[in-house]
Amino acid sequence: MGAYTRESMEPHPIRLVVTDDLRRSRLTVFFRLLLAIPHFIWLVLWGIANTVVLLLSWFAALFAGRVPDGLHGFMAHYLRYQTHVLAYIELAADPYPSFDGRPGYSVDLEVAPPIEQSRLTVFFRLLLAIPALAISYFMNYLVNIVVFFAWFICLFTGRMPEGMRNLVIFTIRYHVQTAAYYSLLTPRYPSLNVGLEAA
Repeated sequence: MGAYTRESMEPHPIRLVVTDDLRRSRLTVFFRLLLAIPHFIWLVLWGIANTVVLLLSWFAALFAGRVPDGLHGFMAHYLRYQTHVLAYIELAADPYPSFDGRPGYSVDLEVAPPIEQSRLTVFFRLLLAIPALAISYFMNYLVNIVVFFAWFICLFTGRMPEGMRNLVIFTIRYHVQTAAYYSLLTPRYPSLNVGLEAA
């Protein structure tokens, strides 16, 4: 982690782009979890394939020092789709996500191209990710409480409070940066910078 101190001043290679306007449909807010069930199923099915690709990527990066473009693209695509679904169910976005994870969603994910990675950190990547995973789990637990109250606010006002939305976005961003780190999409550790990207 200390090796990336200089990079901490540069934009993170895994970033969210937010174009959400805070308006929410009361009807879809009320049925949000029910509407998301098909996405939960697809996440599991796509996730199985992604796990296989991740394993292949680990071996490739361990021996070549870099994740191949095709494997990197597959995992980035899955993570983008996961980001869209998370934003939808946690009320950070309103449009129903597409099932193909195409770019352009109101809370979107940008992933930088693959770069050379240290074979040593690749070998120990899951161990190195444990602190970030613990932080992500704790943050997600807390933000679920925020989303619970936000659900009532959206239901009655048709709008997501900006502060609540930004807190949810911050949590999602840390989660996907953590996932990108242990998935070898980037050697950069997740950032707790509170800045919010916008298109």
